[in-house]
Amino acid sequence: MLVKSFGAAVFGIDATIITIEVNLAQGINFFLVGLPDAAVKESQQRIKAALTNNELRYPGKEITVNMAPADIRKEGSTFDLPIAIGILAASDQANASRLNEYMLLGELSLDGDVKAMTGILPIALAAKEHGFKGIIIPAENAHEAIMVKDIEIIPVKTLKEVIQFLDDPSSIESLAEDSIVTSNSNEIYDIDFSDVKGQDNIKRAFEISAAGGHNLILIGPPGAGKSMLAKRLPTILPSMSMPEALETTKIHSVVGKLAKGQPLVMQRPFRKPHHTISDVALVGGGSYPQPGEISLAHNGVLFLDELPEYKRTVLEVMRQPMEDRMVTISRAKFTIDYPAGFMLVAAMNPCPCGYHNHPERECTCGSGVVQRYLNKVSGPLLDRIDLHVEVTPVSYNELRDNRKEESSASIRERVLIARNIQRNRFQSEHEQIERSDTRKLEQSVNANSDMSSRQVRKYCQLDEACANILKKAMERFGFSARAYDRILKVARTIADLNGTENIGVGDIAEAVQYRSLDRKEWGN
Repeated sequence: MLVKSFGAAVFGIDATIITIEVNLAQGINFFLVGLPDAAVKESQQRIKAALTNNELRYPGKEITVNMAPADIRKEGSTFDLPIAIGILAASDQANASRLNEYMLLGELSLDGDVKAMTGILPIALAAKEHGFKGIIIPAENAHEAIMVKDIEIIPVKTLKEVIQFLDDPSSIESLAEDSIVTSNSNEIYDIDFSDVKGQDNIKRAFEISAAGGHNLILIGPPGAGKSMLAKRLPTILPSMSMPEALETTKIHSVVGKLAKGQPLVMQRPFRKPHHTISDVALVGGGSYPQPGEISLAHNGVLFLDELPEYKRTVLEVMRQPMEDRMVTISRAKFTIDYPAGFMLVAAMNPCPCGYHNHPERECTCGSGVVQRYLNKVSGPLLDRIDLHVEVTPVSYNELRDNRKEESSASIRERVLIARNIQRNRFQSEHEQIERSDTRKLEQSVNANSDMSSRQVRKYCQLDEACANILKKAMERFGFSARAYDRILKVARTIADLNGTENIGVGDIAEAVQYRSLDRKEWGN
């Protein structure tokens, strides 16, 4: 007898439907085909024990299980449940009439319990897209799938519950989206910019960074507050839209990073990998490809503290994803894309001892040491960072000052106004672009940092006075052509924060001062 059940495999952050075909014939053997990995092959032992321990009969026949499509590698233990139900249905121990309506997923323990798995959200979205009536999943994963509308979510804890449901769907009540409440507390942070004493110029740089989506690097001595400031950047960023939240949640679901009971990632991610991280852990990959830290930071912030301490190869592999906002991992038989639209915030000391250009302490580094230290970070990577900010230590008087500092909420209000200006500006342009236009990437531009060269020329036009200031800065400090574009983008953001249509002299002057590491005299 031939029976078909349905499971799914996750590739990248999307799921592919896998058809489980179970056939019983004369003989005594077990064949599992369809490119399964070791964990899938071991399912026979788990299924056999689970059936025996639940007083179910393991068929004494030749069992052939085919997992289609056969050219896709099947990984993990999540196929235990659809294979087990297929075997039970083929041996008349489970109702097979509803197997084409429901997708089944879950690992079986030896006593028949259905254990939690990763990647539920993209699988639930795929099930809905392919017209399944519902999805039968481990009860522990129900909070992930609940955000998918118009599909039944059937939470189960044991193999027997699945059999009962297939026989009588009313035995288990499906979950509705409103059964799990998402709280606005997701937008409440434990930290705030009001905690930061003084450093108004640094806060201004963070405001510009958030308003235009600009990458930022902080240069300053130990204890100046670089990490403290970086951690507060997400508190002034706009809230994630529902599409952004779903995409972010899919990534975290695939790697099992969702907190228990958390249906949706609503706060923008803040990732802070250690400087000993490998290039694969940072950008993703491996023998069984998984998202890396830059994908986990998608729609959020990636903070690299002590930037020169990272291996050169690790930093270099990050350059292309910063441009494409996407990581492509290629293997012999498949290619996987992971989104990587993050804001980079980096921090570093100005020299090995940490006190180069310090107003009060003397640098002990020898001649040429500072430049060699800075050269650990390549020029092409620094070129992709819009704002270079020098962080100076907070004085004793500032620390003792009891005046109330500006809160993240106040800064965020100005950021949202600037973001709305940019959204309206680019939206009006998108409506004029034909669908057949080859410049498809420009249609996703929502912030000034993502502008193409053509858009920079269109939206960052300078009058004669501004052009003269920028020309003098280019000649004096030796800025590159890429730095020229970055200055114009930052100036455009500053003008948006000021509510002006055209870039002014003050906007250009302020943007120029944020290119510290590009200056010829830096490090000398």
